Amino acid sequence: MEKPLCYDSIQASKKKKLIRKGRGEEMMKMMNEVLPSNIELDPLFNPKRVAVLGASENTNKIGYLQLKALLDAGFEGEIYPIHPTSKEIGELPCYASVGDTPEQVDLAILCVGINQVEKCLIDCGESGVKAAIVFASGYSEIGEEGIVAQNRLKEIAEQYHMRLIGPNCVGLLNTTNGLMGTFSPGLTNVPLGKKREVGFVTQSGAFGVLTYIAAAQHGLTFNYFVSVGNEVDVSFSDVIEYMLHDSKTKVASGYLEGEKNAAKLRKLAKFALQINKPIVIMKSGRSNAGSRAAASHTGSLAGADKVYDGFFKQAGIVRADDYDDILSFSKLFLANKLPTGKNTVIVTSSGGRGINEADRCESYGLNIHALSDKVRKEIEKNIPDFASASNPVDLTAAASITNPELYLAPLKVLVNDPDTDIILFPEFPIHWDENTSLLQEFVEICKNSDKFVMISNFPLKGMSIPKGVQYLEDNGIPFILGDMNPIRSLAKLVDYAEAYRKAHKISDEPARTELDVSNIRHLLPANQTLSESQSSEILSAYGIRTAKRITAKTEDAAVQAANNMGYPVVMKIDSPDIPHKTEVNGIRLNVQNGQEVRQAFKGIYGSAKEHCPTADLHGISVQEMLPEGVEVIVGVTSDPTFGPVIMFGLGGVFVEVFKDVSFRVAPITRQDAIDKMESLKGYQILQGVRNKKPVDQEAIIDVLLKVSRLIEDYSDIIQEIDINPLIVYEDGIVAADALIITK
Repeated sequence: MEKPLCYDSIQASKKKKLIRKGRGEEMMKMMNEVLPSNIELDPLFNPKRVAVLGASENTNKIGYLQLKALLDAGFEGEIYPIHPTSKEIGELPCYASVGDTPEQVDLAILCVGINQVEKCLIDCGESGVKAAIVFASGYSEIGEEGIVAQNRLKEIAEQYHMRLIGPNCVGLLNTTNGLMGTFSPGLTNVPLGKKREVGFVTQSGAFGVLTYIAAAQHGLTFNYFVSVGNEVDVSFSDVIEYMLHDSKTKVASGYLEGEKNAAKLRKLAKFALQINKPIVIMKSGRSNAGSRAAASHTGSLAGADKVYDGFFKQAGIVRADDYDDILSFSKLFLANKLPTGKNTVIVTSSGGRGINEADRCESYGLNIHALSDKVRKEIEKNIPDFASASNPVDLTAAASITNPELYLAPLKVLVNDPDTDIILFPEFPIHWDENTSLLQEFVEICKNSDKFVMISNFPLKGMSIPKGVQYLEDNGIPFILGDMNPIRSLAKLVDYAEAYRKAHKISDEPARTELDVSNIRHLLPANQTLSESQSSEILSAYGIRTAKRITAKTEDAAVQAANNMGYPVVMKIDSPDIPHKTEVNGIRLNVQNGQEVRQAFKGIYGSAKEHCPTADLHGISVQEMLPEGVEVIVGVTSDPTFGPVIMFGLGGVFVEVFKDVSFRVAPITRQDAIDKMESLKGYQILQGVRNKKPVDQEAIIDVLLKVSRLIEDYSDIIQEIDINPLIVYEDGIVAADALIITK
């Protein structure tokens, strides 16, 4: 049973304050180091005076739990319990209202029911309170009535320029100053570590609490924990922004269900790469259950998760597959050394363990490279004859049982190997501590090298954790047990390092493609699916080469068009109501002469009428027969969160079967276009396979950038674009078919 608030608890809190005050001006300078962009949120994270509305001596009340949490954590500021009738709560003087406190309150924590929230917020606003936390539920999460009530909270916050966390949240923590703004025992009863450099924001209170606890159990203490609840004011990206500008935070992490301000998050991600402060997000909802059916291939392939995935890659945001990625990645990054590449060497005392880790590394994209003869011979000089100097380096059981010094032998060689980026130890002597000379030597070798060295012992309770773990981590050598997916997180760190290097080599500003384009709005009637000929006209206006075509309304006109164009030709139905021509047998390829033109005309027209009797038929398109090339697809769809997104992939009629496509949010840069190509599983096809020469990748980049410019210019009217197939050759590219849908 909880003990009531008592004199001892308050005295302990005051004692902690005195100790902290003795740290001098350096501590005060750190507390006040706030950039202009953080001023509005700073009262939430660094208040000097906190009021607890609904404070109580009843141990079953949230008001009691909140007050006790602040005292037990040694909050550095003043605490004002607010209760309409009580004079004193647990030796702390109590006040009837926020306006009665001796000094103006910075942060109000509302431990009251929904029926009292609005009145309390108004009182706070009238008293000049700068920020508030609202725990109460019963708002937008319950439907229309709750949405109306939540909008009233928003209006109050805006009226008084008061920043608001919640409602329907579990609160906010700043573990560096004792601000325990929560009632949750899952947060208040967790022991804190000394190193606190990772911030965490969550859209799920319960899942966030579990992640906070898991982090603590694995030696990682969050400096900030923020449950944003229904985000009536302060949003997920607002908190990310605060953490990026905060000097005490090195990693900004979070659990995201849906971003409300994608444009802001994109700008923040760019800033984060510039300052080398990773954003690590676990985004839930990987299924395509919410994706809509669409007329275009692009629309039907654009599941919400695929768009998020492309956005994260484009922005350099690290996507966590689960909470363990947040923890493992953060611990790896806090080593303060980025991997220089993917080449990984495994040093093990177990052949089987080495093979297992090699498989894991390769599955996540790390490269277990073959060591050069020179490197192998150098390693062999100092390991037993029965050991192996190949990669994985197998020191055998001798290293783990009788000769632990063997762990240093390959390390001394590998730190000088230009082909090695990462050195992984799946086992490590558990008896070495900071006083062990061998461990001290191991640490010095690692500190004086640019190689990324990490240790990941097999997870055996009571048998896996070396005594020298803290010494290792203090010196930039991360230790993570194997059940925390450290290899997957290591691969994510490698990808982040590459994104960081790219961000510092090239400008990420999406330079507008230089085009002499006249206004084509008259070619874009609202709320229509344009025919292929109409769509091709728009693409041509933006400098994208399309197949030569003439739309014929009669057999004679079709024959004349084919004669003028030269045989063979392709014939297609041209109709805005038939986006997928193959489904109505509306295409004829390799038409060789006038007679075949007439036969094709009758067949296509008749089939279209049979399948779509009410379709608006513009005629039959007679096109040049393009030579064989590699078929790709370029498309645009409008995402409800991100707006226009651009797709690229291998094209043709099977695009929805193979689904080898990638998405990026418009506008895109040249580097985005390159990344889109290289991310395809079939990228090797573009590079040339089976004696075929590489295709013109510059031409693909050019089309992607022109499509980006087109949707940038007309995002208000264009809903979808589908260029499929887009045929790319060794030299050049041609759009063989196109579809544009307007809003």
